Amino acid sequence: MSGPGPDADVLVLGGGAAGLSLAQQLTATTDVRVLVVEPPDGPVRPPVRTWCFWDDGDGGLDDVVSASWPRLRVHGGDGSAHTVDPAPLRYRMLRSTRFEEYVHARLAERPGCGVLRATAGAVRDTPGGAEVDCTTPDGGPLTVRARLVFDSRPLGALPPARTRLLQHFRGWFVRTARPRFDPGVADLMDFRVPQPAHGLAFGYVLPLAPDHALVEYTEFSRAPLTTPAYEKALDRYCHDVLGLGPFTVEAAEQGVVPMTDARFPVRVGPAVYRIGTAGGATRPSTGYTFAAAQRQSRAVAASLAAGRPHVPPPHGRRALAMDAVMLRALDTGRLDGPAFFTNLFAHTPAERLLRFLDGATSLREEWAIGLRGPVGPMLRTALELPFLPRRSHPASRSGDRLP
Repeated sequence: MSGPGPDADVLVLGGGAAGLSLAQQLTATTDVRVLVVEPPDGPVRPPVRTWCFWDDGDGGLDDVVSASWPRLRVHGGDGSAHTVDPAPLRYRMLRSTRFEEYVHARLAERPGCGVLRATAGAVRDTPGGAEVDCTTPDGGPLTVRARLVFDSRPLGALPPARTRLLQHFRGWFVRTARPRFDPGVADLMDFRVPQPAHGLAFGYVLPLAPDHALVEYTEFSRAPLTTPAYEKALDRYCHDVLGLGPFTVEAAEQGVVPMTDARFPVRVGPAVYRIGTAGGATRPSTGYTFAAAQRQSRAVAASLAAGRPHVPPPHGRRALAMDAVMLRALDTGRLDGPAFFTNLFAHTPAERLLRFLDGATSLREEWAIGLRGPVGPMLRTALELPFLPRRSHPASRSGDRLP
């Protein structure tokens, strides 16, 4: 694939949530030639992952959604339960294998589109586009050219930030001996777990059947745990809090998602853009990525269809400013995380709250939500942020949960 002309109109590096979302949108709404470069099977290739998001069902993903829930629940640390119905929104789950198969099939149906199994390396600008050095599965070199390159590969180092926390988790797909779950309700945050000295911790339960669910233990803190520590926390949560009784673990997944107020540049060359977590799609306050990747992909596809390539920022400035305050307040201990999130779900209309978490609320709505939080600590944090230096942090591989 190294002739005189470009091998594709659009080259997508990485077949994760962002890369597959962009390929899906481009094949559905444009006639551009799309080539997705994915690592071959092996240690470089990401494991199977679960991606979650909420929408009203108009995203065109019904064929690949593994499960969905009309109601959401948060458990406070005091045992109180707050169940909400965010209609017309529903919480949805995708498995990466199913989404990958779906997008690969769409690419195979389109002339000039496809998937290249290779390890992508350096990206260089060229007249009229860019080229990427790749290594084939047998170790051979390969140069691929395109008019536009969208790079979703994880960064080697995060941009400088004032605050950096990690959302890190391990989950079990459990099968219980008796029905223990309500398939109509997803538990987004269950704070009935011991809280760490720094940050916060919660359980997360996505029922797939009365006797089958994804159960996760999650922390927002500065460093991930060891696998044995996650296993211990999960075992305690399943037995002591959920009271599941006898169960078997059918599969497990683990991930780390950066939660940072770093500034992620989207355009890194005349024809080269970053998308996904590398381009700032991960919402700093929640760790969700998938919904933002979908929105950004739709916007990119629309711009290419109109003949004017454009990649908008995945999140608005106001949303990022609020997230920066929340992260700093949580990191300093001024914000009681479990109380903060429990209060949000207890006192904010569900549909508005999910729009708020997606950065789709008005200033008036955000003001009303903000007044229900700890105004003093948040105001103090907002006043100090402009004077804090930005420091470099190592990157973390994204588990793309959430989102």
